[in-house]
Amino acid sequence: MTSFDTSHVKNIVLLGHAGSGKTTLSECMLYEAGLTTRRGAIEERNTVSDFYELEQQRGNSIFSKLLHTEWRGYKINILDTPGYDDFAGEVVSALRVADTGVLLLNANFGVEVGADIIWEYTEKFKTPMLIAVNKLDQDKADFDKAVAEARDHFGPNVVTVQYPLNQGLAFDSIVDVLRMTMYRFPAEGGKPEKLPIPEEDREKADRLHKELIEAIAGNDEGLMEKYFDKGELDEDEMKQGLKSAMIKHELFPLFCVSAKKNMGSGRIMGFIDNVCPSPSEMPPQKTLSGALLPCDPNGPPCIFVYKTLSEAHIGDMSFFKVYSGTLKPGMELVNESNGVTERLNQLFILEGGKRTPVNELSAGDIGATIKLKHTHVNNTLHARGKNVELPPIEFPSPSLSVAIEPAQKGDEEKLSIALHQVQEEDPTVVVEVSQELKQTIIHCQGELHLSVIKWKLEHISKNLHVNFTKPRIPYRETIRRPVQSSYRHKKQSGGAGQFGEVYMQVEPWYEGMPDPKGMSVRGREEYPLDWGGKLVFLNCIVGGAIDTRFLPSILKGVMEKMHEGPLTGSYVRDVRVIVYDGKMHPVDSNDISFKIAGLMAFKQAFQQADPQVLEPIYTVTVLCPDDQAGGIISDLQTRRAIMEGMDTEGHFTKVIARVPLAEMYDYSSSLRSITQGRAKFRMQFFEYAPVPFDLQRRLIDEYSKTSAHHEMA
Repeated sequence: MTSFDTSHVKNIVLLGHAGSGKTTLSECMLYEAGLTTRRGAIEERNTVSDFYELEQQRGNSIFSKLLHTEWRGYKINILDTPGYDDFAGEVVSALRVADTGVLLLNANFGVEVGADIIWEYTEKFKTPMLIAVNKLDQDKADFDKAVAEARDHFGPNVVTVQYPLNQGLAFDSIVDVLRMTMYRFPAEGGKPEKLPIPEEDREKADRLHKELIEAIAGNDEGLMEKYFDKGELDEDEMKQGLKSAMIKHELFPLFCVSAKKNMGSGRIMGFIDNVCPSPSEMPPQKTLSGALLPCDPNGPPCIFVYKTLSEAHIGDMSFFKVYSGTLKPGMELVNESNGVTERLNQLFILEGGKRTPVNELSAGDIGATIKLKHTHVNNTLHARGKNVELPPIEFPSPSLSVAIEPAQKGDEEKLSIALHQVQEEDPTVVVEVSQELKQTIIHCQGELHLSVIKWKLEHISKNLHVNFTKPRIPYRETIRRPVQSSYRHKKQSGGAGQFGEVYMQVEPWYEGMPDPKGMSVRGREEYPLDWGGKLVFLNCIVGGAIDTRFLPSILKGVMEKMHEGPLTGSYVRDVRVIVYDGKMHPVDSNDISFKIAGLMAFKQAFQQADPQVLEPIYTVTVLCPDDQAGGIISDLQTRRAIMEGMDTEGHFTKVIARVPLAEMYDYSSSLRSITQGRAKFRMQFFEYAPVPFDLQRRLIDEYSKTSAHHEMA
């Protein structure tokens, strides 16, 4: 394998909505460069990129892949990404290490929702971008519509570099207004014939050429002066101006391609080599401490791990970008996150599922290594004593939560190990073992993501089968009026007995409430609860009716009952407990006696104090095309939503509502169905609010039946 210096490495990420042709374009690139002898096809399940069994079954990309090729003295690392929003984590991690994005638009549909979502990420990373309108060989291709939508969605800085002469089933020609040349392709695609632009298209080509020059000059004062002086810019000046504007995320050149027919891919690869920035031309990486890390092959070695995969018979494979220095096999680097020294025994470049060992990787390059035992996604590894840490990837928040359990009893440990591996490979999967709900909860990106998680789990561990169920809702309990109660615990069974009597007042607590009337507060303890809200515990005992050493036991009994509320077994919040009287026995009183007395007195008072079940309410924000808002609002209203209003965010209409969590279980799939996948949503906890009376009654009845069943068992 040829070694490439930093200036001759280009890192590109293929982006686009599902079905826009990313994997097919990657096949063209590998074939055009001579890395493969034939182009694979998704329908034939033989592409280099989609090599996983599940991807071949489904016919679309699910995981991001690292490919590479060589083109005219340059090494191009290609990151092929999935197009569904459920796999946004794969897109974000690839964007983190790429230096140029290639966004594919389907000429049949223009800018689809996946492209809009991806563009938001590219804006965040300020990734240099070029746009390729693909599938111009299809009957309903509409290049002008795609360009108009691109400018509408991504801004006026989308500049046309190419346009098709005869889009549709007869497509075979592209006019390039940067080079002012027409490319005509043979029927089988590949290398085109370079021809003069037809006379009937000369006026259009001249106009677009002038628009391109003005856009380039408008972003560079030096080129603007040359343009005014000469009335023209030569090709080299235009390329340099485009590169500078792309690095600043100010111009987005647009190309034509038919990946299926292999028409136009070579020109895009040439543009990547000649114009798109190398890692050393991009702004230096900023570390978490604020220092700049130049992309220098002679600098101290530093790598960033953006992805991990676990492979049978090999173990964990770590994918990384070299941000500084030159790596060689056997090198030892320190993991900044945990201080562990890791040895990089082997270095690889990849062509999908095929690994090729290499002797070195220079700054700016992307590669992989295996068996880093203490290294994970988002870790920075550096030379000893350098203490460098690069900013972590911020992965999207989950939008779907489900409970998971093994289909067969006894497989709990097997499931736990498999879940850990899934989390290691996919940081967008969050696994929560909830003591409150007594369930293991998976938080993920959506229904498609969940189906992939299930496939992974059942392939990681043989004979493991899992069931997904609806997660329980973390309800809360509180009270609405003050009540006094007392309880005497007395037990005699030979020798010393148990005795404790407690009088208490239980009342709803709110911030700033005054001290109780007619009582003298001798001690006050306030406990912010882990599950939200507060417990305020007041000692108002007069005359030593209960020794103060027993008060912690009373509090312990109250807290124990607050962990399992009397109505539904949910946590109790926002109560004030006032212990104002009681009795004790000089011999039989002890801690356990007062703990039981406190628990029972609290339970009795709580049940008489107009108890209320509370449910979690979330602010739900849905981003959708304007014509979808009506259907979304109607659906939300069936979920007991309180509409908060509508707004705009970018090119989306934003629908905002407050919705009970209990009504959101299947929302991800419902929204996809309502909008044909053209909308997305996010949720954020807002507050706990009282449940409707009929729901409270049902929840209490269900809990009573469950409790009775457990007692009988």
